[in-house]
Amino acid sequence: MHVHRSTLAIPGFVFAFTLPLNAPAWAEQRALDTQQSTITVHVFKSGLFRALADDHLIKAALVDGSLDDSATPRVELVVAANQMRVLDPGLSPKDRSDVQARMLGPEVLDATRFAHIRFRSTAVQLVESDHWLVRGDLDLHGQTHQVAVKVIRQSGHYKGSTTLRQTEFGITPITIAGGTVKVKDEIAIDFDVVVDAVSKTINDRGKATALSTNLNRMR
Repeated sequence: MHVHRSTLAIPGFVFAFTLPLNAPAWAEQRALDTQQSTITVHVFKSGLFRALADDHLIKAALVDGSLDDSATPRVELVVAANQMRVLDPGLSPKDRSDVQARMLGPEVLDATRFAHIRFRSTAVQLVESDHWLVRGDLDLHGQTHQVAVKVIRQSGHYKGSTTLRQTEFGITPITIAGGTVKVKDEIAIDFDVVVDAVSKTINDRGKATALSTNLNRMR
């Protein structure tokens, strides 16, 4: 049996993170660096003839986002569904293009109808130093459900992972060859997010101004 490698497809996703709960009074909303931040989706195959098809590696496009590291931290992230890209280095350009088209089409993301994937945090739990569990509402494929994400902070980067089930958002995992090859319902998401350097500089200046003001009041 020959199974065409370009027939598998993948769903969309998003994630979340936040900053320490004991942030100083001058903390404020800051933009995220959409160019330096990375989000990667891993989609896996299953079924009797899964060896004849490929797992998929997808790059997501973070087009907007911000975080507030005040005493009540929160974050909002926006991914452009139609800018998600299939990387699969093992596929030919044609097969990769076929997977891309199916991913964005009505069977999976339906990116024409649902152009954006949005996350808004609702709760943050500090697990240990520089480790958090973040919960929030994810808008995907016209549905909203709560997701949880594990996050760590390393050298100014916020890294972590989570998993999602396609069926929870009304997406039916793709099957081919009479169901002998199919995409698993659960997908894995990795991310590495950084704060925009300009935004960070502005915030640092705000800290310096606040400190100077407080010192002047003490004189």
